[in-house]
Formats: sequence, structure tokens, C-alpha cells
Amino acid sequence: MIRFKRRNIVWLAALAIMTAIGLAGAASLSANVIALQFMLIAVFALATVASTVEIGRERETLIDALRRAPIRNRVSPDAREAIDRAKGRGGYENADLMMLDVGLIAVQSSIEGMAMRRTRSISKDDDGVRPFIALNVEPSEAERHATIRFEIYNQFGEEKFVHEMRAYLREGEMNIMTDHHLPLAGNRDITGAGDWDLRVYVDGNLLGMHNFNLSPSMTERQRRLAAEQDVDMGVYNIVDEVEQEVTPRLQDLLQSQRDNQQNGNDSRLSDSDVRSDTASDTGVTRRRRSRTTTRRRR
Repeated sequence: MIRFKRRNIVWLAALAIMTAIGLAGAASLSANVIALQFMLIAVFALATVASTVEIGRERETLIDALRRAPIRNRVSPDAREAIDRAKGRGGYENADLMMLDVGLIAVQSSIEGMAMRRTRSISKDDDGVRPFIALNVEPSEAERHATIRFEIYNQFGEEKFVHEMRAYLREGEMNIMTDHHLPLAGNRDITGAGDWDLRVYVDGNLLGMHNFNLSPSMTERQRRLAAEQDVDMGVYNIVDEVEQEVTPRLQDLLQSQRDNQQNGNDSRLSDSDVRSDTASDTGVTRRRRSRTTTRRRR
């Protein structure tokens, strides 16, 4: 888009008057009249273009667009969808602070350990979920503190999770994850299933809206199936949903292994004692039998 400098119109008007006077004076000359008039017109045309059309900013914008093209290619499909949804809700897109990725990290613990996975579909079988974003920070937005705010809304539009944190922005790509998680397993405040929303704000401006799905736990599904189809309750092992036990520590696992080994050694010792006692009893019996046989022969 071409921009005009209106502040130079007065100067151009004065230059036009001077050019007209020069053309009238050149007409009285007999030699090289056409060449002199052409030169005056060319100078006026160049001055008009240079004084009215501004091309410096457009050139800078084109260079920035070419430089940021590789960065835009690294934007994930989830982030691109979240940015488009945020624009529809009045969000803004800052080229110097671009969101490259957005999502959720679900955490589930068991006896085997803790499992963390990136997902767009969570359930109440998970222990909790933590949102995160990845930003590309340009030098103009770097070396400062920014307020990052995460909000999670349920299928009814109710706010279920809010986490606001201060992050120090550094030049380049950086990942930001919440310090706390939204508890799921055993959380009776979260019911039902449906589409949820994650909204991310940077310095009070909506940066992206990420959509994900929440499904009930296996216990809730079995209970709902039994209620809807009038199934015998004894067929399913339905228990109240409680939080899972804490994952055993490494010291506890090693101690239990030592105890099992000690118990195994004790059992082996007891078996060897029994065998030795049996062997001694067998030897005594054999001696008694040999003595009895000798007496009978005599």
C-alpha cells in the first residue's frame, strides 16, 4: 500500500510555480528549448514522487516478512488454530511475539512410575493436566518481564482453572509451562464430558484459544452404563473414585527387594536344617536296624 506525505504539498506547489516560470523563460530562448523544458519537467516529476510516496516502511515490512517466513513454518497446527480462534474473539497477533505451539501435558501415575504425555483428549483417569505454550521472541520484545495467564473453561463456559505467572522473555524460542496443574482424578468438582477451552493471555491480550476434550473415567462409564441399561450391579466391579496412591520411592522398592531376599535366605536355611535333621534321623534308624539284625544272627 502506497502512503502519501501530505506535509510536502505546500513545498511541491512552490516548486511547480518555479518550474512554470522556468518553462516560460525557456520558451523565449531560441536554442535547446525542448531539451531545457524536458529537464525541468523531469526534475519536477522526480521531486513529486520523492516528496509524496513513502516506500521505506513498505520495504522494511517486506524484508521482515521474508526473514520471518521460516519461523512461521514452525508454527504447529494447534497453535495456528488457536491464533485464528483468538482473532475471532478480539485477540491480536504480534509478529515480534509469535506463539509457535500450545497444548496440554497429562500426568498419570501408577506402580510402574509416572507417565507424561501430550494430548488433546484427557480423562478423569489422569492425575492432572498442565497447559503450556511455546513462544518466539524477537529482540524488540526480549529482555523484559511479561504476565502469562492460563484459563481453562469447561463445556458449560465455567471457569475451572486460572494460573497467572511472571515470565522473563528472552530472545529466541522459549517454552512456558504452568507451575501447578488442574487435578482430575478424584476431583468431584469436574463432572460430565465435552469440549473444553484453554485461553492464553500475554500482558492482558488474548493470544490463543485451544480446544480439547474431556472424557469420564472408567468408573463413571461403568456406573452410567449400569444405570442406563439396568444391568446387574454384581456384573461390574464398581468402586468409589479415589485418588491413586503415591508412587513408591526408589528406597522403598530397594528395601522391599532386600526383605524378599532375606526371607528367601531364611526359608532356605530352614529347609536345609530340616533336611539335616531328617538325614540324622535316617542314620540313627539305619544303625538301630543293623544292631537288631546282628543280635538276631547271634
